Amino acid sequence: MDKEYVLECYNKQRNNLLNNPLRYYKNRIKALKKLYKNIRLMNDEIVEALQKDLNKSETEAYMTEIGLVLSEITHMIKHCKRYSKPKRVATPLAQFASKSYVMPCPLGQVLIISPWNYPFMLSIEPLVDAIAAGNAVMLKPSETSENVSRVIDKLIKATFTENEVCTVLGGRSECEFLLDLDFDHIFFTGSTRVGKIVMQKAAEHFTSVTLELGGKSPCIVDKTANLELAAKRIVFGKYLNCGQTCVAPDYLYCHNSIKGKLIKEVERQIVLQYSVDPLGNKDYPKMINKKQFDNGIRLIKENNVIFGGKYDENTLKIEPTVLDSTFDSDEMQEEIFAPILPVVTFEELDEVISYVNSHSKPLALYLFSSSKKNQKRIMSACDFGGGCVNDTIIHLATSNMAFGGLKQSGIGGYHGKVGFDTFSHKKSIVDKKTWLDLPMRYQPYTKTKFRLIKMFLK
Repeated sequence: MDKEYVLECYNKQRNNLLNNPLRYYKNRIKALKKLYKNIRLMNDEIVEALQKDLNKSETEAYMTEIGLVLSEITHMIKHCKRYSKPKRVATPLAQFASKSYVMPCPLGQVLIISPWNYPFMLSIEPLVDAIAAGNAVMLKPSETSENVSRVIDKLIKATFTENEVCTVLGGRSECEFLLDLDFDHIFFTGSTRVGKIVMQKAAEHFTSVTLELGGKSPCIVDKTANLELAAKRIVFGKYLNCGQTCVAPDYLYCHNSIKGKLIKEVERQIVLQYSVDPLGNKDYPKMINKKQFDNGIRLIKENNVIFGGKYDENTLKIEPTVLDSTFDSDEMQEEIFAPILPVVTFEELDEVISYVNSHSKPLALYLFSSSKKNQKRIMSACDFGGGCVNDTIIHLATSNMAFGGLKQSGIGGYHGKVGFDTFSHKKSIVDKKTWLDLPMRYQPYTKTKFRLIKMFLK
């Protein structure tokens, strides 16, 4: 994309922030309704683009991308007016007579940089939150998922003016160009490595950031778990989108006594959900490109494959694979963005807590257990962004809770009210009345004034 055009769009938004119609919540709701309508109209184009880029079926495309976006838009249309209203707060007696309130205001002009693994959802969901909060947006979808990016560009142009939202297509050079500009907020979803670069660039302009990153998300299964149901839900979460999910269970951490039975259930569920020939299953997604395909297959070694392990270079598909691993194995040293599930074991929960907390904080953690004691212990003792008890993935599919990581797995969150707040600045305002002016704060100070101050401030 022409950098002169990008700069023109940037300056156009920058110079018209005060005249941006999205500063008013009624216009935000109109824009969100128009976005909802256009997504519905372009549904087939979005599905086709997701199929071309990732071989997602229509069902998976709607369940994991389009439907989640529509749900977020519906939430914001319903609640945007309430979220936008100033909120009265208590006023200290020392400030009598006055009223105090917090006023949510748009941050201004924000940059959203999205990834390729869920290219539609992870572009449009944060955009919805930013629009609901009244911002102008520069949206940079991933060049890797080029078909979806083109459809996003078409959708944005059909829905917004360039003063409101502008799409920037292109690759690394366009991204670097954008990061050199002065935005009021940057929202980035991607790798921890690139997240560091984004944060460094943002610091040059004192720009706030939201970073949605990743990490090795553990899936813990204790000896009290319902193994059949656990396997069913683990297989769903792990192999969804061919394993290319930032919150996928990265490794299976199970009690030594149930390892064999659990693996058999996992194998059974892989066959039930993906057939005996996943590579020939038309609804089974593929790796996004040859680079990601090669990154996956290098972790598959004959001596540690328990199940699966086959792949097709022509279609870029890798079978759902289970590995017998140790903590020193290659696959346990990095986040796995592929349909490969290492299995390691523990004897005591203390081992689990120690291991999880001695490594980078994961974006997600999953625990399968029928023990309330174990559930409470793991959920309270381990550090992670978010997660599930007796399920995987689904904690991000709601507008009523924040989604986000901490430290290496991210900064900040979004979805629903938290997403609105992420893209808002809350002005704290005291409206002081003029019919009364307490003299105790003014000089010259006296003992009587001091006694009054001590009476009010304690």
